[in-house]
Amino acid sequence: MEKVKKTDAEWQAQLDDMQYKVTRKHGTEPAFTGQYHDCETAGMYHCICCAAPLFASGDKFDSGTGWPSFDRPANEAAVAEKSDSSLWMRRTEVLCNQCDAHLGHVFPDGPKTTGMRYCINSAALALTPNTPNKEE
Repeated sequence: MEKVKKTDAEWQAQLDDMQYKVTRKHGTEPAFTGQYHDCETAGMYHCICCAAPLFASGDKFDSGTGWPSFDRPANEAAVAEKSDSSLWMRRTEVLCNQCDAHLGHVFPDGPKTTGMRYCINSAALALTPNTPNKEE
């Protein structure tokens, strides 16, 4: 799989201001403001930049933090992790492995299933809802 690479100007033309700030400039949306923090729609969450599948709704849980939280990525190759020492603390940044978009951070305080909490900005995601099967 080849990495998606674009210039800053191309990303700015594709994304709205918050999406660009979060994904390309490693920003964070304010807690409880993103469209997916309390979303219960079944489906797949994709990268807003490159449409790579990142997180399944079945792995989403309410962490009470104000950001969508997942206990695992859709598959191990979907995301990359990088040490982040900004804001005077040590954290693990989560990036889209396809286009290097900043998604959020992962913490070892998630549910018992994996023990992980992928705390992801809504602005970095696009939800594709599951479509119900239609009877022929």
